[in-house]
Amino acid sequence: MSAPVITVEIKQDLLQLVVRRPTQGLSLNGRIRVPGDKSISHRALMLGALAVGETRIEGLLLGEDPRSTASCFQAMGAEVTELNTELVRVKGIGLGNLLEPVDVLDAGNSGTTLRLMLGILASHAGRFFSVTGDNSLRSRPMSRVVKPLQQMGAQIWGRDHNSKAPLAVCGQNLKPIHYHSPIASAQVKSCILLAGLSVEGKTTVTEPALSRDHSERMLQAFGAKLDIDHQTHSVSVNGPVQLYGQTVIVPGDISSAAFWLVAGAIVSDSELLIENVGVNPTRTGVLEALEMMGADITRENEREVAGEPVADLRVRSSKLKGCTIEGDIIPRLIDEIPILAVAAVFAEGTTIIKDAAELRVKESDRITAMADQLNAMGAKVNELADGMEITGGTPLTGAELDSFTDHRIAMSLAIAALNASGSTTIDRAEAASVSYPDFFDTLKAII
Repeated sequence: MSAPVITVEIKQDLLQLVVRRPTQGLSLNGRIRVPGDKSISHRALMLGALAVGETRIEGLLLGEDPRSTASCFQAMGAEVTELNTELVRVKGIGLGNLLEPVDVLDAGNSGTTLRLMLGILASHAGRFFSVTGDNSLRSRPMSRVVKPLQQMGAQIWGRDHNSKAPLAVCGQNLKPIHYHSPIASAQVKSCILLAGLSVEGKTTVTEPALSRDHSERMLQAFGAKLDIDHQTHSVSVNGPVQLYGQTVIVPGDISSAAFWLVAGAIVSDSELLIENVGVNPTRTGVLEALEMMGADITRENEREVAGEPVADLRVRSSKLKGCTIEGDIIPRLIDEIPILAVAAVFAEGTTIIKDAAELRVKESDRITAMADQLNAMGAKVNELADGMEITGGTPLTGAELDSFTDHRIAMSLAIAALNASGSTTIDRAEAASVSYPDFFDTLKAII
């Protein structure tokens, strides 16, 4: 009897994912339902906590990051039922009514939780909050949201010139600003808009390019009045406003679907159908990039669910070719670049990824992590200051790899290992549970 392709082992208290490609090769087939969209899950919990009345959330992501968001807002007075994928009820406390927590708020590994929450906390006048996270989050820069909040009158203190957690926030009556963001970032935009909900007057954010717009869609659904100028990439909120509880149906996360899209494209004789995936235009950069590379991907059963476009995505194995990924598309696929790097390794020619320096301050330095780990398998990846240059077509060989406790690195390397000869071991693979708790089980099911 041949050894299983996928096994999970414990070695020296570390979880290892072992991928043993059979000598006769393999193919991937099946139907997949990916976890709920992480960005939408965070925002549904936050806005539900700030709204008047009850919010019902269907399809919530059960990863560690949304759990951090839920626990933070529970500590400030919101009532949240046990998290599950069927139905979560949030009884909001009303905008401006969050309670001063008796302990430090813990955002865990979630940069979204911390950055968006800072805008909310800074606008709760007369209340004191302190917030921290795990080792990784405490090393990540928060100045991109702290500085505009300080322009609004926020009082925020922290390490490294108020740029790193733990952070202390003394809520203030903020003033409206027009912030010209130097980067296209949904977290920056959302943080300022959330702060502006409680501000008397018009708060505006202008970006250099379009970033994901989940906050705008959901804020409008909860009753906020926004002015959106697509030509100038500007969004304004006129405060103060009141939010009202809603029913939110969370579509599947395209960032999670991306792993299967690449797997289906690079593994011979494969066909996968990924169902119920959110295809918001501000998030479909990964589809455009894979189509530039020649991937065979079709959208089926296109529809709209709770204001968000949704489709089933069918991918078939195909011959990929190198391309250049840069410019305005980067904010729409920043989280998918690690798995796109894997696709590039198996593409004919050279792929260049630029304008993605933000990858260096994610859960890990994702540029260095992906370059080092793929090169350890025999790939040809050169680091750029803001991306990678990848020469495809070199066969990969199994190796001892490390996730750097980064969920997207762990899952990307697992997909690369499917096309590597021999056996690949990925240390600290439990990181995948941050956004995709059932990733290993799904991987086993489609082989």
